[in-house]
Amino acid sequence: MTDVEKGHSSQADNGPQPRQDQFVNNYDGRHSFAPRPTKIGNPGALGLFSFASTTFLLSLLNVNARSLTEPNIVVGMALFTGGLAQFMAGMWEFPRGNVFGATAFTSYGAFWMSFATILIPSSGIASAYATADELNEALGLYLMMWFVFTMLLTLGALRRNVAFIALLGFLSLTFLLLAIAKFNGNLSIQKAGGAFGIVTAWIAYYAAVSELLVPGESWFTLPLGGIKQKRED
Repeated sequence: MTDVEKGHSSQADNGPQPRQDQFVNNYDGRHSFAPRPTKIGNPGALGLFSFASTTFLLSLLNVNARSLTEPNIVVGMALFTGGLAQFMAGMWEFPRGNVFGATAFTSYGAFWMSFATILIPSSGIASAYATADELNEALGLYLMMWFVFTMLLTLGALRRNVAFIALLGFLSLTFLLLAIAKFNGNLSIQKAGGAFGIVTAWIAYYAAVSELLVPGESWFTLPLGGIKQKRED
């Protein structure tokens, strides 16, 4: 979801920027992004930290950490950290030419804001359902839709790097397990989904730190497991 996913790291963005006509002349039209000069800094770390922190908190609630069962404490985080901050990171990815990162950050930012809205009593969404079982069925469909979206996004990450493939893979399993838990009311499956969510969050934390550790500014860097791209003639 950052420059690293496009086959080059933000760690290499410190040199002189080519002129606009050089980018236009070198772009072959076969990729989903077009490199271009921009003064916008890399928003990848912001998006990843926002996603990781909100996912980690909700996942702790899903495994009933500290005997907590109500998810409402995540509302503020979902609105402003996982929601607004991540949504803005997605918007900043667009002018940098990173379509994949922009799509992912913007979509998951919107997910967190929509999830928070469901939990806010004054929204009337939860109270619109006559029974708790009916609400859980609706939430199951909601989570299943995000499972499908994440699986499709995973396909787009298969030639990017190992870290993001793992992140989206674990996130897909998290959504799937939580959806199943809503459908059948099984607490053990919910806790399993929470456990996968915790793993997802820590992978995202790792990827976020890797975006901050750039040569010339850090003592070391963290590898994301780059995948060798097939050369096109």
